[in-house]
Amino acid sequence: MPAPEPTAHEDVLILRIGAAAPRTTDAPPRTERGPDPRVARTRAAVAEAATTLFLRNGYQGTSVDEIAALAGVAKRSVYNNFADKQTLFTELVLGYTATAEEFADRLVAGLPDATDVPGAIRDLAGRHLAAVARPQVLRLRRLIILEAGRFPDLAAEYYRRAPGRVITALTEAFRKLHARGELDAPDPQRAAEHYSYLVLGATLDTALFNPAGPTPSPEDLQQIAEQGANAFLTAYRPA
Repeated sequence: MPAPEPTAHEDVLILRIGAAAPRTTDAPPRTERGPDPRVARTRAAVAEAATTLFLRNGYQGTSVDEIAALAGVAKRSVYNNFADKQTLFTELVLGYTATAEEFADRLVAGLPDATDVPGAIRDLAGRHLAAVARPQVLRLRRLIILEAGRFPDLAAEYYRRAPGRVITALTEAFRKLHARGELDAPDPQRAAEHYSYLVLGATLDTALFNPAGPTPSPEDLQQIAEQGANAFLTAYRPA
């Protein structure tokens, strides 16, 4: 059975830089002036241009002049909205990790209470691999790994809030499934790590070390995910 199509959160890098919270319909009208929409448009254009260039050319290979040109704004507008290139890069990565945190929570939601645990884990594996194997997500991972020496704290925060958040959610889910007798996972964190490598590891390694190589088809990804899930279920089947 093919994996469900990734949601919009999984499909693109959603950047949350200076976004205003939407007003509810029953909220009283605001009398004070809100943010200047021109400023919001400029920030969004700069963020989109910077994302495109950072992912294509890397941090060192991208200049503020190029960002401004692609965004269609003056160079001073970039500096008016972001103090410097380092600040812009940091905000872009942290904006993505906020989206990644939500994805991690949605990915594992419902697993601890699943009635068909093998089916739920196979479904989870298909959705998980389809999401992280998307080209833009892989380019972001490569970029963060490449710049980890320059931005060690940012790389650590990305790991904590993206792949680490998934491991944490899986650990808690497997702990509950072990308590229910649905899995034999006395060390749920190790089980979460085993699941992650069995489902994701080979595909991510190939993509990260051979970025110009062929991209697996959705059918190939689904087969890889299902085989990884089956190997996990065999290892952690209750006695």
